[in-house]
Amino acid sequence: MKRLLLLLCAGALALTGCSTGDDAVAVNNGGEFRFVQGTPRGEVIPEEDRATAPEFGGTLLDGEPFSSTDLAGDVAVVNFWGSWCGPCRVESPEFQEVYADVRDDGVQFLGINVKDTEQLARAFEERFGIEFPSLSDPRGEVALAFRDYPASAVPSTIVLDRESRVAAVYTGAVEEQDLRDVLGMLTAEGE
Repeated sequence: MKRLLLLLCAGALALTGCSTGDDAVAVNNGGEFRFVQGTPRGEVIPEEDRATAPEFGGTLLDGEPFSSTDLAGDVAVVNFWGSWCGPCRVESPEFQEVYADVRDDGVQFLGINVKDTEQLARAFEERFGIEFPSLSDPRGEVALAFRDYPASAVPSTIVLDRESRVAAVYTGAVEEQDLRDVLGMLTAEGE
């Protein structure tokens, strides 16, 4: 019995962290999402090579309806997260800091909460003081809309330019300074 308990604890610990190697680690959540090690700076897409982001919508965690057309005209940070994701616990407070600094500069943030109950997602937002909205996506429908990008890895972040085109893609946690740099570049475009 004691050995079984130790094995269960070890298994739970293995599921709470992400890979430090080059290979992806499957998470026991239906196999739809996985932790991955991201590139240090992600991929910033040159303006001439950007494609229009897919349209999506749903219900925000506060119960309000949402459409991706609400992001039009602003630079937008779309972050796929889950309360069960260790790197999200590090990244989310940093995202909140950046959001607080740029929300009045034509930049919107939108979380896409995956594989969580509403109660777990809202508790996560409260714990980390997250003020930007999050869309509830328990079945991964928004991630599926972004299938041409690595949105099935959590965390993943996709940054859209003012024309709703994909301008940067980050797989894994985003360094705060990298996010600030790409937002500075995108807000300066067209000025």
